[in-house]
Amino acid sequence: MNLRSAALLFASLTTVSAFAPASFKSRSMTSLNIVLDDEKSLSDKAKDLFASGPKPANPEFDAIVQAAFPGSINNQDLVTSVVDILAEKGYTGANTLLATSLCCDELARQLEGDFVSVFGKNFNLGGLAGFPFAGNTGFGAMSAHIPDDGYCLIVYGPHVGIAADGTIGKVERAGIDLIDSCCGSAIAASNYVQSITEGSFPVSVNIKQFTDFQQGVVQELILPHGKRLSEADNRMVELPLALYDSQDLLMREIIQKGSLGIKRGVAVLGGIQINTGPDTLDYFLPLRFDYMNYRGEVVEDMLWSK
Repeated sequence: MNLRSAALLFASLTTVSAFAPASFKSRSMTSLNIVLDDEKSLSDKAKDLFASGPKPANPEFDAIVQAAFPGSINNQDLVTSVVDILAEKGYTGANTLLATSLCCDELARQLEGDFVSVFGKNFNLGGLAGFPFAGNTGFGAMSAHIPDDGYCLIVYGPHVGIAADGTIGKVERAGIDLIDSCCGSAIAASNYVQSITEGSFPVSVNIKQFTDFQQGVVQELILPHGKRLSEADNRMVELPLALYDSQDLLMREIIQKGSLGIKRGVAVLGGIQINTGPDTLDYFLPLRFDYMNYRGEVVEDMLWSK
């Protein structure tokens, strides 16, 4: 099964029809005890978020990150840039729903939390390694929750760790002495693919266990990149790039199929999260930042640098 076929199969497992809007009497936000803080602009919220001061920049470590993933920026600069661009398009905390497809790993929550601090709420589309396991049904539910005549910001992508000594695919975690793998799901899938490409994978007629369904899907969706990974100068650098390509294909299919649920517009930010240890900044490699209209058509490339 090639990558596109796998993506189409994955996307077709669910349907958005169950989330078609029905007629109902609207209820006031105050009756639901929901407070929409829209007095501050998005830019002011972003400034407040980082007002206490982020971790100090480390030029030596920044050079390590840039050598592996050129064009990466730290989370503070990413959030500030994205928020400033979207504010000019009319995005506010009250009229915007944030939706993320990021890995289950707690390290992925930092970036997610930064965006939530600005927009106030998040719809989770993601699962292991950042793949959009919510699929078409999840996207349909999410789009139904976008405020009337409002906007959506979708942030998605895999993640990778960089340890203090520059090792790619490893990261220090607070309270744990062991330098851990990151992303564990992606590395396990990479090892699976490597065993196949090298001919060491045992022949088996067993189907994938439902108790580890997501990992099985991650493995199959990275499998078409086996040759690419085998030929890479650094497999751990190439791995998140390959994962992103698979996830981007899926996300495009899902958005296109669910485009009728888009209201005023949707901004789509895709890239690679770069998680680091407790004493250094996290980064993000932006690979896509598109603005799409209610028909699901890309009308503007907002990526500030490529």
